[in-house]
Amino acid sequence: MSRPALDPPPGWEIVDGHLHRTFRFADFVTAFAFMASVALVAERMDHHPNWSNAYNEVDIELWSHDVDAVTERDIRLAERIDELAHT
Repeated sequence: MSRPALDPPPGWEIVDGHLHRTFRFADFVTAFAFMASVALVAERMDHHPNWSNAYNEVDIELWSHDVDAVTERDIRLAERIDELAHT
């Protein structure tokens, strides 16, 4: 039985079965501060993103490794990440 597809939050897309979004900031320090704030939230949720940073860009992928799919947990973390990006 297949799982129903979850709609990604605005600005996110499904790429190879993972939620994906690239965030761009004014500079490296702002991008790194964003990553630090996401890290604190992810740790509290015990749900950690796959990500990379190059200067002012942060690429994030989310999926639940235990089921190898995007779940509501990923959607909630993506929404929280969006909040952090806009504060």
